[in-house]
Amino acid sequence: MQTSEIADRLVALCRAGEFEQAQTELYADDAVSIEPEGAPAEVVEGLDAIREKGRQFMSAIETVHAITVSDPLVAGDYFSVTMTLDTTMKDRGRSVMEEICVYGVEDGKIVSEQFFYSMGE
Repeated sequence: MQTSEIADRLVALCRAGEFEQAQTELYADDAVSIEPEGAPAEVVEGLDAIREKGRQFMSAIETVHAITVSDPLVAGDYFSVTMTLDTTMKDRGRSVMEEICVYGVEDGKIVSEQFFYSMGE
């Protein structure tokens, strides 16, 4: 798959709330996930660990009110999207999280993801 095809598929799955399916289908086994400094898991390596990080995040959510994902912006082997999650968290109540997500692609698979968002919001 070309980077633009991977980007479009990731966006479609994320818009449907199918985050783990996106990881299973599109990520390399040795992919790396990077969160902002101070996040509970700043760097996670490997697809199994990335899936587990996602499961832990989703288990902290009581209700998903809305997921908004922009169309991808593609440049070479990279693409980015903005994502907004409107959720009620089990321990914090309702909140809206906005982030920029940047993905790197090699050999038809996502090999890196990095998320940019404000901590503490």
